[in-house]
Amino acid sequence: MTTMAAVYPRQSMRERFKDRERQKFFLVFAGGKMLGLIAFFAVITVLGPWIVGMVTHAQAAEPPSITDTVNGMNTAWVLVAAFLVFFMQAGFMALEAGFARTREVLNILQECIVDTCLCALLFWAFGFAFMFGVGNKWIGHEFFFLNGAPTTYGSTGIAFMAFFLFQFAFADTCSTITSGAMVGRTDFKGDLIYSFCVSGFIYPILGHWVWGPGGLLTIPSDGVFMRDFAGSTVVHTMGGVIALAGAIVLGPRLGRKFKRDGGGMPPGHDLLWAAIGGVILWFGWYGFNPGSTLSALDAAGIGRVATNTTLAAAAGGLTAMLYVYPRLKKWDVGITINGFLGGLVAITAPCYWVNATGAVIIGAIAGPIVVLVVDLMEHLRIDDPIGAVAVHGGCGIWGTWAVGLFATGQYNDVKGLFWGGGAKQLWTQIWGNAVIGISAFAVAFIIFKLINAAGMLRISEEGELNGIDITEHGAPVYHPEPAYTGMGQE
Repeated sequence: MTTMAAVYPRQSMRERFKDRERQKFFLVFAGGKMLGLIAFFAVITVLGPWIVGMVTHAQAAEPPSITDTVNGMNTAWVLVAAFLVFFMQAGFMALEAGFARTREVLNILQECIVDTCLCALLFWAFGFAFMFGVGNKWIGHEFFFLNGAPTTYGSTGIAFMAFFLFQFAFADTCSTITSGAMVGRTDFKGDLIYSFCVSGFIYPILGHWVWGPGGLLTIPSDGVFMRDFAGSTVVHTMGGVIALAGAIVLGPRLGRKFKRDGGGMPPGHDLLWAAIGGVILWFGWYGFNPGSTLSALDAAGIGRVATNTTLAAAAGGLTAMLYVYPRLKKWDVGITINGFLGGLVAITAPCYWVNATGAVIIGAIAGPIVVLVVDLMEHLRIDDPIGAVAVHGGCGIWGTWAVGLFATGQYNDVKGLFWGGGAKQLWTQIWGNAVIGISAFAVAFIIFKLINAAGMLRISEEGELNGIDITEHGAPVYHPEPAYTGMGQE
């Protein structure tokens, strides 16, 4: 076997260097290296200033504006919250359908679906511009059809379109609340008209006063201004008083006998669906309230808001149930559902600024408020089949006032009466809530009167007796199964 040593005998460095072939190889190799280094430095000398200039220019460029920097975590959080709030539409459909009579269910489903479609287009066209566009203290006037939208909304770091979607879900909620008091006798043409007015004008314009840039009620007076974290006034009080205006102008359903006349509220046809709808709404509220932090990074705030939301709802459900038990001697499911919904509505404004004890007290008071407002509506002979005025109107007012009572001052400068903040914040809350509530009621009442004068608000007596589902939509929601004949089914 031939070895490497036999082929290349071992030599000293001096002997190898004397080899002519090795000398040539070394000179060629070393010369090539030198030429390569010379070429490299020549390239650096010629092109270096251009390359360095490019880098220097990039580093010296204007840093992006904060309004052009999207915070991915905050945007994702707001989108998840928007999806939760949107899913509340399923809760509203189930809740209202369950509390209504069988003949009214299909109308409720159609109204909620169409109202959502209508609200989306109206909020895109001009509702968002009126509410969140820069303008004056009364109304915004930019972003019509979402034109000129920047990368983010203001300094929130949230992608503009994500913020739009979140706010659309809120607008959709306000209009849906209104329908709850108008069940069973509203002409669908009239429903389209008033929904157009609520989603396109009333909600966004009045909402601008509280949440819009430079809005009327955002201007500090004596160091304080109105606070409404997630909408006890903007969404719920407004929706509740609009519902009240509609119920008054419409009048009660045919055959509706009130308690003072020896009757009472007709029972809901399916409390299973009402209960499921109520719990879906509770679930959706975790987008409504915690999502209004607009920041996934505010972990402490999100946790506090979610906990307060839960405690207020639980307290409201129990106190409403217990409040009516001595009267009925029954554990009433319907009032328990509306009780926890009242607790949710009440905690919506103060959820960020109160502690857990405050949340329990706010919810516990909201439960009896629901019952008392239902009693008042019954005494006044105003027909509100779902309890929209009591839950959203009554508890929306209470929740807005509660900020001025229970805000602790621990989480920012909002401090209520019971925490040594004096009455300034409380009176600001009462005043702001009254401005929004009275304005919404007055405008809605005029609109409903005009629609009614045009003969498009209420269906005919014959149509109502036949059932609004058949009259307006051509079919009942429940079709009886054909009798079994023993001959099979085709």
